[in-house]
Amino acid sequence: MRGTSLRRPVMVQRLRQIAVTIKIKLLLCCCIVLAIVFFASRASDLMGWTCDDCSTAVRYSTPRKRYAIVMNTWKRHDLLKKSIDHYTACIGVESIHIVWSEPSPPPDSLVSYLQRTVKANSRDGRETELRFEMNEEDSSLNNRFKEIKGLKTEAIFSVDDDVIFACSTLEFAFSVWQTAPHTMVGFVPRMHWIDRSKGRYRYGGWWSVWWSGTYSMVLSKAAFFHSKYLDFYTNHMPSSIRHYITNNRNCEDIAMSFVVANLSGSPPVWVQGKIYEVGSSGISSLGGHSERRSQCLNIFVEEYGGIMPLLPSTLKAVDARRLWSW
Repeated sequence: MRGTSLRRPVMVQRLRQIAVTIKIKLLLCCCIVLAIVFFASRASDLMGWTCDDCSTAVRYSTPRKRYAIVMNTWKRHDLLKKSIDHYTACIGVESIHIVWSEPSPPPDSLVSYLQRTVKANSRDGRETELRFEMNEEDSSLNNRFKEIKGLKTEAIFSVDDDVIFACSTLEFAFSVWQTAPHTMVGFVPRMHWIDRSKGRYRYGGWWSVWWSGTYSMVLSKAAFFHSKYLDFYTNHMPSSIRHYITNNRNCEDIAMSFVVANLSGSPPVWVQGKIYEVGSSGISSLGGHSERRSQCLNIFVEEYGGIMPLLPSTLKAVDARRLWSW
């Protein structure tokens, strides 16, 4: 009896050790499985924007279920070639409109290269339409929002020539826009707030958005909006705002945010997505940029009768298929 009583604690201890070992092994297996799932879901991001993941995108059959890209460019032909090569491979793109504001027409060599690119990226017998939108008013930032004749789509993706998004990211943002077609849906959020000590509006960049979790604009360097807003911007927005933008070479994106918010009465929608900026930094990197943008806000509010149309939001659209957990 005494020997049996001595063996029982030993057996219980061994069983506990075996149970602990099994739990540890199960935990390790779960960690390995989760790691595999995580890296598999992020493989396209790790490989870079040139990864063609368009095979998982929805094949749209009508122009209304596709979108046009309006691309702003200025004397950066190499970047333009790279962007056109990428976006013509995206299934949802119906047409690409290059906003050309250079004093000379596009060189024949550039046109030929882009035409060959379009043909090379055609699929199922369909080519992306490619057009240069010529502008007599050279270098005016208002050119990017001029009305486009013969546009076949309601949706426009406005983008700079040095900004690249994976095709799947663009398709997800387009699907978000389809649920809210009268507001702006974009990747680069910004905000405004009231400086009550001075009684004026202030412009907030990315760090202000990050700190507060609030935004009231998405920049037109990477945003979807309805094509009707091109007409409103050019023909119905106060002409004094367009003159100000031409003279100061800034704030056309804020002006478009005012137009959309004023007509829709809705805040924009921020979409989470990996941005590949393949060019050099622009005017936002210059000193005094935030102050100049703040000045734009206050001048535009005066032109709108003292009413601020921009509305704040804390919403962010995220593609759950690219998350490894909720």
